[in-house]
Amino acid sequence: MSVDDVKIGEILLPGDEKTQDRREKQVRARFWPTMRRAARQIPFSRDLVAAYYCAVDRKTPLRVRGTLLAALAYFILPIDIVPDFFAVVGFSDDIAVLAAALRMIQGHINDGHYDAADSALADHPDIAAGMKTSG
Repeated sequence: MSVDDVKIGEILLPGDEKTQDRREKQVRARFWPTMRRAARQIPFSRDLVAAYYCAVDRKTPLRVRGTLLAALAYFILPIDIVPDFFAVVGFSDDIAVLAAALRMIQGHINDGHYDAADSALADHPDIAAGMKTSG
């Protein structure tokens, strides 16, 4: 099964408030460990970290937060369409879902989210060293 077999739009449904709260707890608990493993494979790692900060920002519109939390939850869950432990291709489905989410919410990730991402990455040099740079 590939990511093409699954409708990305279904994965990215924002969900209700209870679903978003559950996803936010999962994302907060597992984002950084997953990011450590994925930094080399994600071509837009800085954007992904900024998206994390946008998703947990209570000023972000609920629909946008929900979409980002759905994408980030998919990213951090250990079981997905292509298991992440497969080198190189393991994060390919995650990349597709995350890229779709970023396109959907374009314009909602602001300079403050990027500043928070840059600060966090400075505090996580192991992740920053493995990152591919964006833009």
